[in-house]
Amino acid sequence: MSQPVPPLQIGPHTVRPPVVLAPMAGITNAPFRTLCREFSGGKGLFVSEMITTRALVERNDKTMQLIRFDASERPRSIQLYGVDPATVGKAVRMIAEEDLADHIDLNFGCPVPKVTRKGGGSALPYKRNLLRAILREAVSGAGDLPVTMKMRKGIDDDHLTYLDAGRIAVEEGVTAIALHGRTAAQHYGGTADWEAIARLKEHVPEIPVLGNGDIWSAEDAVRMVRETGCDGVVVGRGCLGRPWLFADLVAAFEGRPDEVARPALRQVADVMVRHATLLGEWLGDEQRGVVDFRKHVAWYLKGFAVGSEMRKKLAVTSSLEELRAGLDQLDLDQPWPAGADGPRGRTSGNNRVVLPDGWLKDPYDCAGVGEDAELDTSGG
Repeated sequence: MSQPVPPLQIGPHTVRPPVVLAPMAGITNAPFRTLCREFSGGKGLFVSEMITTRALVERNDKTMQLIRFDASERPRSIQLYGVDPATVGKAVRMIAEEDLADHIDLNFGCPVPKVTRKGGGSALPYKRNLLRAILREAVSGAGDLPVTMKMRKGIDDDHLTYLDAGRIAVEEGVTAIALHGRTAAQHYGGTADWEAIARLKEHVPEIPVLGNGDIWSAEDAVRMVRETGCDGVVVGRGCLGRPWLFADLVAAFEGRPDEVARPALRQVADVMVRHATLLGEWLGDEQRGVVDFRKHVAWYLKGFAVGSEMRKKLAVTSSLEELRAGLDQLDLDQPWPAGADGPRGRTSGNNRVVLPDGWLKDPYDCAGVGEDAELDTSGG
């Protein structure tokens, strides 16, 4: 596919090219979004970490920091997690009335036990009436703000929900849907089912469908669009330690597939220091920024010839000077390593989905789900 891919329309927002940064807990904060946006030339859509509706309504300090956007971020995109329709409605109205964002995405895809055991995330679409009630509250409370949703195929292969959920979303006025081609039971293991993305697109032709899962390169993203007919892609783990992937994605979707970033270790090291610096500025403390950056070290260095002791040393640095000094000890002339474009981040599966008692007995009854099921902290 060498022809440019049409842009994505999310309400009043034209996303050109149709590339979205997936919300990732502890990762897609303002500093990381800034890096990805810089590499993309400001093109694409970059979504916040997961914000819990209860914490937002209660104006939790951490949550209020997580929804701080850089002045250059437009449109400002917040992902909300909620289980109680009333609380979701309050959070959405708060965002709309206080001009906290330009776009709201709803999380129905998170597979982690602390979320699914409350009936949230990827467990929630099984309860069709509850899903409808949440979407109705969100869309009505959002006013002119577009509301989208991200989901998985279902709880497991015996409890698939994505086609029903897609139809409910269309009926309730959701602007676009993103589908991760895995069930909750798969977590991040196995292979994403791109055929499910194609089936959803056929099932809900009225609104854009975005595909998510196993996009490790711009070539993967273009292939997903070609094979499934989806309207755009959502990229998550593929950009961990690789924010320049968004430069590749823009080039590929604009019809320039041969323009692929292959930074040498020297350039990678510079990005690492900038990332840690931005985190320190955002958190208001250099040491906290460098400590928060530690989780990214292994992703940035994937495939490069860096000894295990040096990797450990870089992963416990506490200052920008210490980080830069450690990086300067490496062979910075190393070219981009073969094989570094492959899978990164979590890849293990988990066949047990933790659900509320009796959750699977009735796909329509949602008794017992209310404010008590809401999480009180944001960021996953």
